[in-house]
Amino acid sequence: MVKKQSPPPASNGRGDATREKLLDASIGVFGRYGFDGASTRMLADAAGVNLQAITYYFGSKEGLYVATADHIANLISSHVGGLGGRIRARLAEAASGGGAIDRQEAQAFLTELTQTMATLFIGPISEPLARFLIREQMEPTEAFERIFAQVMKPMLEAASLLVGLILGEEGTSRHVRLRTLSLLGGLMVFRVAHAAVKRHLAWDTIGADEVETVRRHAGELVAALVAEGGRS
Repeated sequence: MVKKQSPPPASNGRGDATREKLLDASIGVFGRYGFDGASTRMLADAAGVNLQAITYYFGSKEGLYVATADHIANLISSHVGGLGGRIRARLAEAASGGGAIDRQEAQAFLTELTQTMATLFIGPISEPLARFLIREQMEPTEAFERIFAQVMKPMLEAASLLVGLILGEEGTSRHVRLRTLSLLGGLMVFRVAHAAVKRHLAWDTIGADEVETVRRHAGELVAALVAEGGRS
């Protein structure tokens, strides 16, 4: 059971390196064993630090777990945050009368967004993150709430507005939100069903060619939405 946590104490100097080691290691340990299955000894050993470091930097295992969620959100943001910020800024500009976003511009933004996310999903960096996130999807805790608020919610809202512009519908409607989830879900399968994807596509490994194939696929999914919107 993960209780609501206060922010961990700040650190500096060498302490920052110890803190980062714990956060990096905790993604894999919590992802593999879950909160209950991961002991503080396992976490400290995986990070190569003293057991007392968990209490010193995070207060408790619960504090480390929640901080790990924030760390995951930051890692995801480092890959998609800049693009997300550009999209949200343009959407805000259009909403305030700074020039409407036409279907072509919405397609360009949505294609760039889906291709960026596809690269993240299929790449090796997302494997340990996925284990953690899948556990939180099944039994959400404060960790999920933090990741959702920091990364998922803004990205889903921006994507929904773009899908709405492409389909000529209200971006906050249930139908558009469902279409957005289906679009992004069609890319998430490359991570959450990684083994099935490799077997079905007869891929022995995931390299640059396979990543490019998935990126093209993402563009095709968006193009199909545009064609549908053009018929409406």
